[in-house]
This record gives sequence, C-alpha cells and structure tokens, in this order.
Amino acid sequence: MDDATVDALGLLSQALETTVRARGSLYSWHQLTGSADKTIGDAVDALRSAGHIEQADLVQREIQGRDVLPALDGAGKWTFEVIEAYDAGYYRHVEAVERRVREALTPDHGHLAEAEMKQQRRTRCLTVTPCCQARSSAG
Repeated sequence: MDDATVDALGLLSQALETTVRARGSLYSWHQLTGSADKTIGDAVDALRSAGHIEQADLVQREIQGRDVLPALDGAGKWTFEVIEAYDAGYYRHVEAVERRVREALTPDHGHLAEAEMKQQRRTRCLTVTPCCQARSSAG
C-alpha cells in the first residue's frame, strides 16, 4: 500500500481515537455531574436537619435535579440525553464511516501506520531475555 494511503488512514484512525476519548470525557462529565447532584441532595437533607428549611428549599428548587443544558423547545437536557445525542448523532457515524473506509482499503489490517512504526522503531534485543526469545521465534 502506498504511503499517502497509509497516512490518510492514519489520520482517520486518529480522528476516531480522539472521538472515542471525547465520548469518554462525556461519560466522566455525566458521572461527575450525577455525583454532584446526589451530593446536592445530601446537602438539602443536611440543611433541613439543621433547621434551615428556607435554604434547603432554595437549593432543592434552584439546583437539585436541574437541567444541565437548556433546550430551544423548553425541555432541557440531562447529561444522559447529551450522551445519547452524541452517540447517535456523531460518534456512531464517525465509527461506522472509519470502519467502512478502513475495510475498503485494508480488509486484513487495522492500524497500518502504527504497524509500520512498530517495525521501524521496535527495540532490538541486545541481551537474551524471555521477551526477545518470544520475538525471535514469532518471526
């Protein structure tokens, strides 16, 4: 396969990997926000227990369970809805198109650029170790 194709596929693979990382960041955001909201609920209970009913009501009314994103139609979004929209509207499409292009151009291979780099940059064994013995017997 020519170098230009390997480079192009490497860029597309890099874009997919970045998209996967972005998706992971959304899940972190989702979990952190959910944890914060649970702690806000605990604070509401603690304020009530301490006799601060007005402040507990304020926190509960204004921030507990609040939509994280407003929507134009008036129905705000929670974090799980943002993730679902990202998955359906972007992530799955990037993943599917990257796979189609990769399979069309390299039916038997995945990360071509990395495979070439491995061959070029692989540490050559200077001493006999189990790792080196496995490499030499593998090919």
